[in-house]
Amino acid sequence: MTDRQVPFADLNVRESALGSEILAALTRVLGSGWFILGPELEAFEREFASFIGTARAVGVACGTDALSLSLVALGVRPGDEVITSPLTATFTALAISRIGARPVFADVDPETLNLSPESVRKRVGSRSKAIIPVHLYGNPCDMPAFQKLARGEGLRLVEDACQAHGAKLEGRLMGSWGDAGCFSFYPTKNLGAIGDAGMIVTDDEPLAEHLQRLRNGGQVSRYLHDEIGFNSRLDELQAAVLRVKLTKLSAWNRRRRELVALYSQLLEKTPAKTIRALPGSESAAHLFVVRVSDRAGLSEALVAQGIQTLVHYPIPAHLQPAYRALGQEEGSCPVAEQASREILSLPLFPGLAESQVERVAQVIRSYYR
Repeated sequence: MTDRQVPFADLNVRESALGSEILAALTRVLGSGWFILGPELEAFEREFASFIGTARAVGVACGTDALSLSLVALGVRPGDEVITSPLTATFTALAISRIGARPVFADVDPETLNLSPESVRKRVGSRSKAIIPVHLYGNPCDMPAFQKLARGEGLRLVEDACQAHGAKLEGRLMGSWGDAGCFSFYPTKNLGAIGDAGMIVTDDEPLAEHLQRLRNGGQVSRYLHDEIGFNSRLDELQAAVLRVKLTKLSAWNRRRRELVALYSQLLEKTPAKTIRALPGSESAAHLFVVRVSDRAGLSEALVAQGIQTLVHYPIPAHLQPAYRALGQEEGSCPVAEQASREILSLPLFPGLAESQVERVAQVIRSYYR
């Protein structure tokens, strides 16, 4: 890669600085001979719960499993409806579908692109059981409004915080607002494993104990299965690596926010519109996304200059072929649909140099001249 190329993300920048610490952690696990449901996971669960500010954390195999297990443990059953955002990785909806429940998609706020409480209220029906707000791009949803709505309608509240490790609203970390908070540690996340991994956090002790049984096949003791569970366990190697990285997360997030602030300043007078965060919030700055009317043209111009871009997400979940049978046709979530045609994700990761941000901004300014 030349100096003038700007990657969308570069995991090697992060990993190389931690190489010796990660190697030591992996060596520790390999030497122990204990690879599943052992002391590394127990320690990481305690440390992550302390970081988020919840009583408990339960490690699972991935973020999708975190959502599915949470819904099951909270009483969501086949045929129940779960309301969520269409502007998200479709895995959010798949987590609902895989337990036999039905995703119902409400629209998003035009400024934040997060799930709109007003739109959710209109979707509540007799079969509604839960709401899954998604903290998209690391920006907090309006959780006080969702708490009030959930209480008023008798619904369970499960946070999809898979992009929001360390994000805050009113000084409180995301994941700690709902009945359960779900995280993904996919390698590209702010806190990323070296494979798949996930976590559920909660203040509900009985719920945490139920989740521990569910992730391990529904066993109450070895070979005794009290219910039909999952095989979804965060392994010792991933836990050891994540323990190392958790100590760096706050610093990485600060750097991400600094880069977002620089992007926002440099692009202020261009047609590239940034996504608004809620007042009183602190973003995890997982992605830096702009909205433009000519996404294809701008993306091509950036790629031609060696700058990588992505789109998060080009097809709203309700318009995915897999969800045609739900009957939510085009026009049912107009704000999300319009946004999906305009959003463009620009390079953002802790190792990104300010000079690279300046170069990306310069190409964008030149494009609109």
